[in-house]
Amino acid sequence: MEYTGGFITLFIIAVALGFDAFSLGLGIGLKGIRLLDIAKLGVVIGLFHVIMPIGGMLTGQLVSGLLGDVATISAGVLLMLLGGHMIYSSFKGEEVQSFNHRSGWGLFMLAASVSVDAFSVGVTLGMFWADFWLTVLLFGFFGGLMSMLGLLLGRKVSANLGEYGEACGGAILLVFGILFIT
Repeated sequence: MEYTGGFITLFIIAVALGFDAFSLGLGIGLKGIRLLDIAKLGVVIGLFHVIMPIGGMLTGQLVSGLLGDVATISAGVLLMLLGGHMIYSSFKGEEVQSFNHRSGWGLFMLAASVSVDAFSVGVTLGMFWADFWLTVLLFGFFGGLMSMLGLLLGRKVSANLGEYGEACGGAILLVFGILFIT
């Protein structure tokens, strides 16, 4: 990847992945949350947005070595599927919080649930040999930041915004998947 183009692409993907954490934060924030819990959730989600793409990128590099030229098409299809799934689940209207975010287990499950897509995108980016540290830092920063913004904003707005945030993130990933294939 050319550095400027690569940075812009990684930046946009990091923001798109952050929309999932943002929408989760909105849902939880609407139910009331303390500032200390907002900071805890934001930091843990940010850490998961670092750990998951590391595993994904290492897996993607391995897969790229095995698949060769097929890796580009596979990566594009993977992004399209992930984006489509995010759009679908945003309109499905599932309950956002099924775990107590104050417990260790609940915190872990919430952070893992919004970070799984970072693993999938990491696989894709690993196939392209994207800048490892830039990817990890951008994903972690925006995952944590956007979850905290969602939590804070959730205390002030209606639940409908959360659906649109996740759908917007999914649309961005879908478009990048199409661009990777063409």
